[in-house]
Amino acid sequence: MLALGVTLASAAACALAIALSAPDKLDSLSAILAAGAVAAGLLSTGERGGRLGVSASFLVFVLAAAFLGPASAVAAALIAELAASLRSGTRWRIAVLNNAPPAVVPAVAAAIIIRGLAPHPAHEQVRFYFAVALAGIIALVVGFALFAGLRRLVVPEVEQFGPKTLLEFLPGGLLSVLVAVAGVAITLKIGNAGIAFALAGVFAFSYMTHLLEQSRQRAQQYVSLSWGVLAGLMRALDIRDERAARHSAAVARFARDIAQAVGMTEECELAHTAGLLHDIGRFALSDRVSERGRQLTDEDWMAIQRHPELGADMLRDLGMYGPVAEIVLAHHERIDGRGYPSGLTEEEIPEIAKIISVAEVYDTLTASDTYRTRMSSFEALTELRRVAGTQVDARYVEVLAGLLSGEGVEYRHADMADFDVELDMERRINQAGAGG
Repeated sequence: MLALGVTLASAAACALAIALSAPDKLDSLSAILAAGAVAAGLLSTGERGGRLGVSASFLVFVLAAAFLGPASAVAAALIAELAASLRSGTRWRIAVLNNAPPAVVPAVAAAIIIRGLAPHPAHEQVRFYFAVALAGIIALVVGFALFAGLRRLVVPEVEQFGPKTLLEFLPGGLLSVLVAVAGVAITLKIGNAGIAFALAGVFAFSYMTHLLEQSRQRAQQYVSLSWGVLAGLMRALDIRDERAARHSAAVARFARDIAQAVGMTEECELAHTAGLLHDIGRFALSDRVSERGRQLTDEDWMAIQRHPELGADMLRDLGMYGPVAEIVLAHHERIDGRGYPSGLTEEEIPEIAKIISVAEVYDTLTASDTYRTRMSSFEALTELRRVAGTQVDARYVEVLAGLLSGEGVEYRHADMADFDVELDMERRINQAGAGG
């Protein structure tokens, strides 16, 4: 009811402002801006998927407010909002109660401010430009305040906007104000043909923004699907081998910290992801290989030695983890060339694969859920130093030793490592959407 009251009050204020203003004129500019309002609404990215932005409709209604008056400004704002709602399939309740007032009220406010400060634009151009800029800024703030307030009332269950969002919104908004002032200048200097050309350029930019937003959403969907498949495989593997998910989470955490400690700033995320997925190939192995206490045959050992290759193939088939696939393929290679599956030597093994190898051996030696007798952190480091230079890279062993020296038991024995925490699906999807 409160949201409906705000909407009705907004409509009454608009009607009063229009009634008290001079009648609008209808000319070719009216037709240009009407067409522009439709195009702006259809191309609007606006508040979609939690992202707030200023669409080209802002430019259209500011131009209408500047040259045609309040009634035309309201018409332009409503036309743009209606077109945007039809394109996005917005429910009428949201369109009327939540979206219309933040579009209409700023349009009226902008028209009143411009007419009050510069009633004769042809003779007061500097004052006119100032009036348009001030009106645009006030319209942005008023529109944001109305939108945020009505959103809180109409859809309180979704994420709300506050001062932080306003600060993020202002740079793009101020740029739109500058574009509006430029549009006013073009109209005064060149005429309607000039503003039609300028609007075409703005709409082309809006269309490119629309395509970029679509690409971002598709990237998020693709990453969500890919990680969903991978996470499902790891959980299925964990059912067969109870240590699989915990071990992968622990290796991911150790690998990320080692990479960070040696200055691989840009590769930390890659090391973490490779650690999470390094054993994904075990999903393709038979159940007998995962059974504890069973005597493994030569055939079983040959199958185990194929799991890096199987895992890399799985990741390549998903089409987005090429670097991770190469690391997974090489994480059981040895410095002395006696590893598997390819027998690579020290110079041929990817650096992050060497890190994964150190992290995996350490966790296998110190965890309580492995096949062998559990070692202390000191004993595990002693064993790693014994095989350093032949099986694992000595440099990364010492980096790990340095990391462990300042940590407690919970870190040194990663028994509580959580796969879902390390996976952090939401963060990965957001990074994909942002192009990360």
